[in-house]
Amino acid sequence: MFKKLLASVGIGGAKIDTRLTSTNLMPGHPFTADIVIKGGDVDQQVSGLSLALMTEAKAEVDDETVYETVVLDRWQLNENTTLEAGKEYSIPFNAVLHPETPITSLGGRRNQSKVWLQTGLEVDMALDPGDQDFLNVEPTPAMQTLLYAMQECGYSLKKADVEKGFLNGHGFSSSTGCYQELEFVPSGITLFGVNEVEVSFIPREGQMNALIEVDRAFRGDSYRSISWHESASVSELVDKIRHAVG
Repeated sequence: MFKKLLASVGIGGAKIDTRLTSTNLMPGHPFTADIVIKGGDVDQQVSGLSLALMTEAKAEVDDETVYETVVLDRWQLNENTTLEAGKEYSIPFNAVLHPETPITSLGGRRNQSKVWLQTGLEVDMALDPGDQDFLNVEPTPAMQTLLYAMQECGYSLKKADVEKGFLNGHGFSSSTGCYQELEFVPSGITLFGVNEVEVSFIPREGQMNALIEVDRAFRGDSYRSISWHESASVSELVDKIRHAVG
């Protein structure tokens, strides 16, 4: 079984490694890992273990662009124990990647989105922040269907980033305090003067949703919401996109 080292940090002589059993991560899908802890040169009291799923979001503060760290999800393991010197411990871990986790794998295009897992031990009533290693997060099948449909509609993906804030669509809203924007531009001249189309995914209860922002020449921005099930075909999404964008 392939295992990728995600976090490795020395803590008072102890060392902690979080190893995923797969590198194919998707938003809303389960994942498993082994948290391997090796004692240092002396015995050490540990009161807990913390894992955090994190990203970096762009925000506007006093007319300046800044980047802030956002915790998408957090898991706490209360392992009150003594790490014996030189002894190795293995703790199995399983969880679900937050459904709103930004996609970091988009075929090598300009993607400014970052996602990482941070692991730390609670030692002497304080949390060592540990180390951060970036994750490869792929689009789910439902997300990939929309990406194919956008190509069919004549749009190419220009860039992707994460913005701080909340989104509200027709019957859905975001929850993490940040959202990813995928920016598409027309491959050629459009009949409706579209400059760009920005898409943000918001999954909810077995259904995929997207808020679409359309920037048109001389008409400003407008917003549309679309929803579809994972079994939807590319042609179905093409119809929804054309109806939303025009």
